[in-house]
Amino acid sequence: MQEKTNVMRILDKAKLPYKEYTYDGGALSGTEVAKKLSQDEKKVFKTLVTVSKSLKNYVFMIPVAEELDLKKAAAAVGEKALSMLKSKDLLPLTGYVHGGCSPIGMKKPFPTTVHSSAKDLDTVIFSGGKIGYQVELGVSDLQKIVKLQFADVICDRSQ
Repeated sequence: MQEKTNVMRILDKAKLPYKEYTYDGGALSGTEVAKKLSQDEKKVFKTLVTVSKSLKNYVFMIPVAEELDLKKAAAAVGEKALSMLKSKDLLPLTGYVHGGCSPIGMKKPFPTTVHSSAKDLDTVIFSGGKIGYQVELGVSDLQKIVKLQFADVICDRSQ
């Protein structure tokens, strides 16, 4: 029996079905996690936290092989500009460490934007809230736990 993370306890309490994955190797890049789990990189999402000039925080979930386009992200949440939250500020703000940040179970809810490609997927895989843990959850079930919107917030690879 694997250890339950806070994310898993929240999903259990909400009676939402999910699949859990674990891997060894510490904090890996998202693409390395997808490889370890033998999963398509388009289905495995990373959770990124940003901050605006007015010090508001926003969460973005994007496929692990992609890069967040800060201009598109800012436009999606109605801000002029965003920057990535500093790693040292992540734990005090969210309760999660770099490499184990999940959109579910943060210390307080933040506006969350999921890349629009998730709308074409039945399920997405993302951090289970602890390094080495991932959960796979239906996109519609994720919406029951986290108030989110969809938008194209990744860098255009054709440039």
